[in-house]
Amino acid sequence: MKKLVFIPIMILMALPIKAQNEPEVEVGDILTISQPEEGHNFKHLNLPKANFIIKKGGIANYKSIINNRVEVVAIETNADGDQKVVLKREDGRKFFRSYPTISANLEDSMEAGELKI
Repeated sequence: MKKLVFIPIMILMALPIKAQNEPEVEVGDILTISQPEEGHNFKHLNLPKANFIIKKGGIANYKSIINNRVEVVAIETNADGDQKVVLKREDGRKFFRSYPTISANLEDSMEAGELKI
């Protein structure tokens, strides 16, 4: 009886375990901001609210950042293991004419289709 339980357990342990494929992004990589697949709002890009953009003299048009190529400036990992990236525009201009950088949760924004390699 022990052999009947032991053999299937050994077979299951011998099968390779497929790990999650995390995006391998490094500082200096170029990503593209794209239209989110779920809905029309960016959930995982940390964008400033419209009133803050207007207070700083910018134009609060969230559609203007779609299809922009951005460069990864910094990567930070918090205690939970989530990676936060700081992004700046590749062409050197500011987001909404007032913010030089924005940040994003890397894994969540890749899954939601907000950032693409």
